Order: sequence, then C-alpha cells, then structure tokens
Amino acid sequence: MANVAATGASAERTAFAVIAAASFCHMLNDIMQSLLTSLYPLLKDNYALDFVQIGLLTFAFQVTASLLQPAVGVVTDRWPMPFSLPVAMLSTCTGLITLAFAHSFPALVLGACLIGIGSAIFHPEASRVARLASGGRHGLAQSFFQVGGNTGTAIGPLLAAFIVIPHGQQSLSWFSLIALVGFAVLSWVGIWYSRHRRSTAGRAPVSRTLPLPRGKVLATLAVLVVLTATKNAYLSSLSSYFTFFTIEKFGIGVQDAQILLFLFLGASAAGVFLGGPIGDRFGSRVVIWFSILGVIPFALLLPYANLFWTAALVIVIGFIFSSAFSAIVVFAQELVPGRVGLIAGMFFGFAFGFGGIGAAVLGVFADREGIEFVYRICSYLPLLGLLTVLLPRLPGHR
Repeated sequence: MANVAATGASAERTAFAVIAAASFCHMLNDIMQSLLTSLYPLLKDNYALDFVQIGLLTFAFQVTASLLQPAVGVVTDRWPMPFSLPVAMLSTCTGLITLAFAHSFPALVLGACLIGIGSAIFHPEASRVARLASGGRHGLAQSFFQVGGNTGTAIGPLLAAFIVIPHGQQSLSWFSLIALVGFAVLSWVGIWYSRHRRSTAGRAPVSRTLPLPRGKVLATLAVLVVLTATKNAYLSSLSSYFTFFTIEKFGIGVQDAQILLFLFLGASAAGVFLGGPIGDRFGSRVVIWFSILGVIPFALLLPYANLFWTAALVIVIGFIFSSAFSAIVVFAQELVPGRVGLIAGMFFGFAFGFGGIGAAVLGVFADREGIEFVYRICSYLPLLGLLTVLLPRLPGHR
C-alpha cells in the first residue's frame, strides 16, 4: 500500500513538473517572439525600411504564427508528434539567428516566418501536454500554461530595451541560448509525452461524440470566437497604446506611464492564473460570464477617470477580463471533445492574430482622431460580451 501511495505521489509531482515545464517554455517562446515587434524601430533605421515593409514583416509573422496553428492542431490531433515541441524551439532559434545577421529585407522576412512557424507548432502541442498532465484540473493547467506566455510577452520588450537596443542587432543571437534551454526542457517533455501515450495505448480513444447538436456546437464556437476577438482587441488597445494615452491625457512622464502599464500587465497575469482554478471549481461558463460581462462598467468608466481612478480601473479590468481566456479554451475543448490541438490552435492563433490586427487598426484611428478618441470607442467593445447569454450549458456540467 505504501508503494502504491508513493507511486501516486510521484505521478502527481511528475504531472505538475510537466505543466510547469510547458509554462516555462511558453514564457521563453513568447519572450523570443515579442523581441521582433520590439525591435521595429532598430530594424527600420538599420535597413531604411518604410512602414509598408514594417507591415509586411508583421504580416509574415502573423500569418505563420496565427493561421498555421489550427492546421498544426488538426494534424497532431490525428497523428500525435511528441517531439514536435523541441523542433518548434529550434525553428524559433533559427529565426532569431537569421534576424541577428540578416543583410537584406527578404532575410528579415525569412527570420520572422521561422519565429512564427516555431510559435505555430509550439502552442497547440504544448497546450495538449498541459491538458494531459492536468489530472482532470483542466482549468488550472491551462491557466498555469497561459500565464507563462503572459510573463514572456511582458519581459520581451524589457530585454529588447536593455540588451538588444544598446548592443545592436547582432546581440539577438545571444537569445538563441534561451531557445537551446527551451529545446532541452521540451525534449524532456517530449519523452514524458511519448511515455504517457504508450502507457495509455490500451485505453479506449476519447469519444468524439458532440455533447450538443452539430449546429448548436458551431454556433457556440462562433460566439466564443467573437468573445475572444473582442477581449483581445480591447486588451491590445491597453497594452499597445496605454502609455501614450496616459502621457497625453495626464501629462505624466514615460516612466510613470510604464509603471501604470506594468500594473495592468501584472493584474492580467494574475487574472489568467486564477481564472482556471475558479473555472475548475464553479465551471468554465461561470468564469466566462463573470469575466466578459463583469468588465463592462469598468471599461465604460476608464476614458473619463482621473489619474488615480485610471490606475485603479486598469488593475480591475486587467484582472477580470484576462481571467476568461483559459475558461474559453477549456469550454471549447469540452464542446468539441477529442480535438484538443484544433481548439488550442484555433483560439491561441486567433487570439494572437486578432490582437495584432486590432492594434494596427486602432493605430490608424489614433493617427486620425487622437488617442483619447480611440479609448472612448474601445470602451464600448466589451458590450459585445452580452453574446455570452447565448452560451449553452453542457450536459453533465453544473
């Protein structure tokens, strides 16, 4: 009996270690992919790029990183590839080295594509591994996995500012060491994944029977996609332009504006992490309701608040709104059972891609009408969250 208990405890520790490893590598992946956009001013000066070429770099990265993810998910749902994860990290590493030593614009585009391909392979499979290692606590696993990405996205621009900008473009190659660390960790994860598949080979495959009629499933997925698009467009407006908004409206310095942005990013990370366990306890649908609808009054107040209340509101908005993403992914995976890779690829890819598109469109309006106008318009975006009322209850769920 003691041996059985020890084995069970060891398995739990191993599962938690796998989730932690996936989250850690998610952080590394998102650090490296965020370096590209952080370096646009440097690349523009070094290669005399115009804004059309900057847009083409973003397009190349977004197409490979976002649109390929659902395709990767479909393939790996059918043919699992445990060691595709370290391959993804090698692709990102190659992309960084290509960017570091590029001598032409086409080489920059190639480097951006390689980083995007690495991200497209990484997200669906790493999300699948986190779910497999969750022991049934799918919300906790997705939250832990996602908070690694949020952390990496926040750290990347700081590393660019303090390392790459002072030391030049070739210092990007130093970050290939990060990719090699990720390669080693993901190789271990791939071994665990492979052993897990062998140990469960005798079990019946996961049923792909839809819990609801097909038309209802498709309609619900469409609602979840709209909610994800709305959430990411709004959060993108904060993460991309919030410093400009506070500087223009309140006349504060860049450093103070960055502190306010850090408060928002920190609250967002906390919301991502806590949203999953709460969803495990009360159900993903409850978390989506709370997150999407609960943020509406605070978002409507933000453009008209003074400096103190602006700081308070962005903390509340970041925490509440960000708590939804893990719950949305888990809800969609339960809605379409047996398609973990497809759902992860679709929502991670769509979330990332639409956030970038949203930031670009908002930039056009900011140039034409002013940054405060953008924030007044964006305050109404969360009202689309009223579509949450269309989410059905899944059979067998609270």
